[in-house]
Amino acid sequence: MRSTRLVTVALKSIVKNKMRTLLTMLGIIIGVGAVIVMVAVGEGAQSQIADQIQNLGTNMLVITPGSSNAGGVSQGSGSFNRLKDTDADKIRSESAFIAGISPVIFTRTQIVGGNGNWRSTVHGVSTDYPVIRNWALTSGRFFDVAEERTGKKVMVLGATIAENLFPNSDPVGQKVLVRNIPVEIIGVLAKKGQTPEGNDQDDVALAPFLTVQRRLSNFTFIRQILANTYSSDDIAKAQEELKGIMRESHGLAAWEPDDFEIKNQDQLSEAAQGTTQVMTMLLAAIASISLLVGGIGIMNIMLVSVTERTREIGIRMAIGARGADVLTQFLIESIVMSIFGGAIGVGIGIGGAKLVASLTGWNTVVSPDIIVVALVFSAAVGIFFGFYPARKAASLNPIDALRFE
Repeated sequence: MRSTRLVTVALKSIVKNKMRTLLTMLGIIIGVGAVIVMVAVGEGAQSQIADQIQNLGTNMLVITPGSSNAGGVSQGSGSFNRLKDTDADKIRSESAFIAGISPVIFTRTQIVGGNGNWRSTVHGVSTDYPVIRNWALTSGRFFDVAEERTGKKVMVLGATIAENLFPNSDPVGQKVLVRNIPVEIIGVLAKKGQTPEGNDQDDVALAPFLTVQRRLSNFTFIRQILANTYSSDDIAKAQEELKGIMRESHGLAAWEPDDFEIKNQDQLSEAAQGTTQVMTMLLAAIASISLLVGGIGIMNIMLVSVTERTREIGIRMAIGARGADVLTQFLIESIVMSIFGGAIGVGIGIGGAKLVASLTGWNTVVSPDIIVVALVFSAAVGIFFGFYPARKAASLNPIDALRFE
């Protein structure tokens, strides 16, 4: 029997029993739809985290204090701080891969002005900071090298502070009090949103490093040093170079461990996305159970169909159909139902992902790959669970089949 004829016969049989076919496909429809929705939510979360990591800066490296030990017990990362702005100066003068460098010192304080006051974090940074962080301004300007070196009392506000202290107005040119020190606002930063940890990046004010160090914090040691490379290809080499420069700056002997840590964006991204990847796989695995249930449903219905159509099978064999033709016919019926159910499930999954996004505000991503995988998996379910009923039909004795009541 020709393949086209087999497909035609299979389709007629499927259409003839519409309700049974729909019920048979229901498990596949639900399974595929659930898998697509769950994976879309997971991939959306990963995409959002990747955007947030990229939003932290361009080709960025972060140098932070190392750990200390007390009585043989590690006190954890950041517990031993020997970072100074002189480390940043040494990196600036000696590094071949670093495009920009900024020491970062910060203090949390009250900013008074405009419509009232706002408690926030004031960061002391260098002129390279907005380039390293890839942070544009919506109005005004960033402070220049001369203002940085002289510790001038100027400040750039984050969007959150600007909106709360100066709603519906441009604060550039206005003055605020920071610990009773009058500071001029010279710019407003563009919105960046939240970090992967959920912190508001826009709830910050930036000022020249010396201004914050001498007038607001009086700290000798700093919390971190930010740097960026000329190219993403230079990150690994720059990280190794920075390690050597920092060890020399801190006078560490060859046997002494690093008293600092250097992290790059890839490490930050891997750490942030690890949890969402596991969660996506878990959700997809749970949703895939519906596909298994749907496959079992197909097998059961096909077994019932073989029993109902025993005489039909006997007649086909009596007029020349081979066992392989009968097997192929029933297998095609199973595959067609699976693929149709998978296609409907894909449509429901895409719609469900959009509905989840609109109701919750979550970012959902339906990739073409998951659609292809879902359809292929649907066909595989049809082949796997349809083979036994098809094999049973093909193995029937034609005489016994004709006598079946």
